[in-house]
Amino acid sequence: MTDVKKNEILIIGAGPAGLTAAWEAEKHGAKTIILESDSVVGGISRTVERNGWKFDIGGHRFFTKVDEVYDIWDEILGKEDFLLRPRSSRIYYNKKFFDYPLKPINALMNLGVLEAIRCVLSYIIVRLNPPKNQENFETWVAARFGWRLYNIFFKTYTEKVWGVKANQIGADWASQRIKSLSLSKAIINAFRGENSGEVITTLIDKFKYPKFGPGMMWEAAYEKLEKKGHEVVFNSRVSSIEKINEQYRVTTTDEKIYECKYILSSMPLAHLPKTVESVEDKNVIKSGESLKFRDFLTVALVVEETYSFPDNWIYIHDPDVRVGRVQNYGSWSPYLVKDGKTCLGLEYFVNINDEMWNMEDKDLIEFGTNELTSLNLIKKDSVLEGYVFRMPKAYPTYDLDYQKNVSCISDWLKKDHPHIFPIGRNGMHKYNNQDHSMMTAVMSIRNIFGENNDIWKINVEEDYHEEVSTGRASPTIN
Repeated sequence: MTDVKKNEILIIGAGPAGLTAAWEAEKHGAKTIILESDSVVGGISRTVERNGWKFDIGGHRFFTKVDEVYDIWDEILGKEDFLLRPRSSRIYYNKKFFDYPLKPINALMNLGVLEAIRCVLSYIIVRLNPPKNQENFETWVAARFGWRLYNIFFKTYTEKVWGVKANQIGADWASQRIKSLSLSKAIINAFRGENSGEVITTLIDKFKYPKFGPGMMWEAAYEKLEKKGHEVVFNSRVSSIEKINEQYRVTTTDEKIYECKYILSSMPLAHLPKTVESVEDKNVIKSGESLKFRDFLTVALVVEETYSFPDNWIYIHDPDVRVGRVQNYGSWSPYLVKDGKTCLGLEYFVNINDEMWNMEDKDLIEFGTNELTSLNLIKKDSVLEGYVFRMPKAYPTYDLDYQKNVSCISDWLKKDHPHIFPIGRNGMHKYNNQDHSMMTAVMSIRNIFGENNDIWKINVEEDYHEEVSTGRASPTIN
């Protein structure tokens, strides 16, 4: 007979949300069991290491407007473990580099005065005659920035990220990620001058960063939690969840059984309905099956330090290449790279089992090398080493029906399973940043201990995640 391990709180997933849930539970005097399907902690926030090189998957700026998150980071890592790094990004468009956030003089020089005027006129026209239907990304952005600015700075990159036309992406994606940032102000302020005195918002110019990458944070959290009596079970994928009276029986693919009263789940929300047994409402099952993801792979190329650049990453708004962003790991931390060399990470947005996902690593390295050469970021034959790593289900897709499907599942959970708490990015099918994922876990644990927080309202603030007030005009984009 299989042994049954019992614990009041069980957590599915040892990423930022799952580990933060255990961290918060400890503050309430409760121990947890965490089931992690992988062999490492951190989820997409892990640090991948190959041959002494360290890679940050997707790039993680440790910045938040939530003081409690800063407190947690500081509880997990000491001050000596953090670097204060400059926030630096640019946009590659039409064979030129645009400062990010946009600076009026730089934008004018690159776009040209005539193109800048066209952008302003396009903006004026769309403000006078906005699109009637603004329920998709394309029309939502065009209504706020003008069609010309939309086509220059939004369309190509967005369609690379999602692999579909921008009019098939829900407006929620734009309203969540772009929010109050305004390209129109960038061009208008170019004519007015930077010292107009207008008080608007700008992006942070520095952020904290663990010197050995984001995984350093979550590896430290795991070690400290284990010492406090919490248990992380690796290679333990949940296969079924059965409700028995007021308890849950959780079975893993290796047939281990756990019983608990509360479940905090960062498994993909799409998978939860088919994992929970005896779901009577077939619409819930259908909603789960309808939620989609975008997968992600990185081609990391080691080059001489002469090919380094100061940016954390460069957005590639060039439709002739497939790469979406290029990271410079040396700009994140000198501890990620080796002396005299740096590593450039080419980020590709893909689908599992598509042509790029299934390519051999050596072919992907050659492909990435050719694209980076065509962008003039490196010279031919300058790549010394290359590595590839893939991350499934990196981005929950915001298609036109996703919100209806998420609501169907969340309503079902509230009604039939109030002791199952979805947390984190995939757990809620919501494009949360790391800090927002952490707060969904904190608030869910507090709900177990008597509070009544609506975790679905986390990450719905009007302003942009990395935006702060300033007393001078400094136009920004996303």
